[in-house]
Amino acid sequence: MKLHSIQREHVKLLGSEANINSITASNLWKLNTVTYKPGRRGGVRCKNGKLGMIGGGKKRQGTVWGAENGEFPFREFSHGGGGAHILSGNVFEPRALDELLPQWKQEEAPISVPVSSDKFWYLTKDRAISLPSPFHNRGNYVISLSQLVRWMGVKAEELGVEIYPGFSASEVLYDTNNKVIGIGTNDMGIAKDGSKKDTFQRGVELRGKPLSLSVFLSFSHTHRNTNSCTCSNNNIERDIFINFLECYLESHLLRLMPYLSHIDSRECLRRITLLAEGCRGSLSEKIIKNYKLRELRPAQHQTYALGIKEAKAMPVLLAVYSAQSWELADANDSTVGVSLRVRTAHLSPMTLEISVDNASGNGIPTIKKGLLVKVVWEIDESKHKPGAVLHTLGWPLDHKTYGGSFLYHMNDRQISIGLVVALNYHNPFLNPYEEFQKFKHHPAIKPLLEGGTVLQYGARTLNEGGFQSIPYPVFPGGAIIGCSAGFLNVPKIKGTHTAMKSGMLAAEAAFGVLNEGLNMKTYWDTLQNSWVWEELHKARNYRPAFEYGLVPGLAMSALEHYILRGRSPFTLKHGKPDHEATEVARLHSPIQYPKPDGVLSFDVPTSLHRSNTNHEHDQPAHLRLRDPKIPELVNLPEYAGPESRYCPARVYEYVPDEKSQLKLQINAQNCLHCKACDIKDPKQNIEWTVPEGGGGPGYSVM
Repeated sequence: MKLHSIQREHVKLLGSEANINSITASNLWKLNTVTYKPGRRGGVRCKNGKLGMIGGGKKRQGTVWGAENGEFPFREFSHGGGGAHILSGNVFEPRALDELLPQWKQEEAPISVPVSSDKFWYLTKDRAISLPSPFHNRGNYVISLSQLVRWMGVKAEELGVEIYPGFSASEVLYDTNNKVIGIGTNDMGIAKDGSKKDTFQRGVELRGKPLSLSVFLSFSHTHRNTNSCTCSNNNIERDIFINFLECYLESHLLRLMPYLSHIDSRECLRRITLLAEGCRGSLSEKIIKNYKLRELRPAQHQTYALGIKEAKAMPVLLAVYSAQSWELADANDSTVGVSLRVRTAHLSPMTLEISVDNASGNGIPTIKKGLLVKVVWEIDESKHKPGAVLHTLGWPLDHKTYGGSFLYHMNDRQISIGLVVALNYHNPFLNPYEEFQKFKHHPAIKPLLEGGTVLQYGARTLNEGGFQSIPYPVFPGGAIIGCSAGFLNVPKIKGTHTAMKSGMLAAEAAFGVLNEGLNMKTYWDTLQNSWVWEELHKARNYRPAFEYGLVPGLAMSALEHYILRGRSPFTLKHGKPDHEATEVARLHSPIQYPKPDGVLSFDVPTSLHRSNTNHEHDQPAHLRLRDPKIPELVNLPEYAGPESRYCPARVYEYVPDEKSQLKLQINAQNCLHCKACDIKDPKQNIEWTVPEGGGGPGYSVM
């Protein structure tokens, strides 16, 4: 076997992040790293005190190192920053969290508002009719899921999980046997025209290192003779050589098996990739189709809904304000005067304007001994009731369209309000965003919102297929977990607890694979014997019952809930897939929506600004048309251009060209990553892919 030698010029230290002389074989072994390719530019990079190799090539290749002392490293790649893309109601059922982190209450989890009331209304245009609440939310909490995700991310990092926000998994990596061995991130720094910008960076291939090979190489680290290395005795060159040797051995592992008779060849290919992309995950959908996972169970197609949400601050009235202990100094330690002015009387969150009068005119004022501002507020307590939960159905949706609204009172005088519209609606003129704006003007809802301030806006699809639509979740090399598989309990309007439990079960199965030589199929077995499966089985007939309309759906739901209690001798089936449910425009009349008043209802650009959505403008559109002719030849003449209405961010617009012919324009920078277009397009012509880096919404309280 001929090994390539590694020359000193192949190594480049990136900045001053690491001391090249401090790198040893022992600490390089313990770290997650990316492999070095001889003859190509590479380097040593330090991040958070950890060193790793950076290689060139078509894709930089990453390695998750194997077991050491029975522990397994774990990497999580997140397209958005921690919690930035997370949107949910959310009335949180802590059952799974109780199992995962029993001491969460003592560890200051952002779960502090227990449900205090639970109401259910049927809305007509002018009335709200109270119905018995079927949700049983006692013991649950009103939370911001994006805040909970950030908190759990910190907990995960404390346990050694490496989280990489801002990196999007854009492709699945397979070996020669069509087994999943990892994921690849997309290239960054590509211009709209496809050219490479100055900021260009290759994507990274992340693979799990075969377990038994890692154990073998661990032995070689401990027992090797450095004098036998053809490189110089310098630590960095020796360690680069060892790193390359490991990569070479990994790529030629099967040829080496006769010399490694004590290693089970089946164990050498243990790589586990768990996909938890949320609803309609782009890679998860490819895996489901590639391995025919729906047919393996068998399962029905998934059904979806679009949720649109706002977070609002309740109105507050300034009563008294005062300032104490003001002491500032400029760069020359001169005393400056400070005045405090309230910008407006109705504020939330508190908005203050501080002006500094620097008498000496020298330097920039800086705080010297601290600043204490004391503000006392009087609020209208009758409007804000922490923990109050309200769900509605009926108006503004018609009786053939499934959906409903939610209004939850959070802490700090904040409420979250939203509308969920099932995407199997028939009328192509229906606009979910405008339905939500109309809903806020209902006589029973409007008084709660008057005087308030919108803090954030967002939208996301959710899967409603339930028990019937769950695919076989295990594939060669890994498994699908959470909402990517579809564990939402529709009648509860909850999926966080079931998604968490599925991840816990998959993690236990993965540990068994890596530590005990078991099979990932144990995830499927334990899932079917868990409370997740029991809960979803009991709830299986609620959503498909509404295929027959609102009244039959309510009747069937009441029968299931109060009499049969989930023990029906039959299982209802879903109707057509959501994109096929859209009817042609000639069967319907256009819907005239009222103009926004700028107080309770708003236009799309105003709402979009509140989502903090941001994408690099000069990049290829991540929303791709499989056939660019379909919008003008099919969608516009037959369906009246529904993409311009089902999208809650005005990504799709039909604009006239130089010949006054309407052409589809894609404003990809507006995208909220809700995935509605990937689901609802009548001809499935739109493919949602991950954009560059951490582009997308920036939610903080959603």
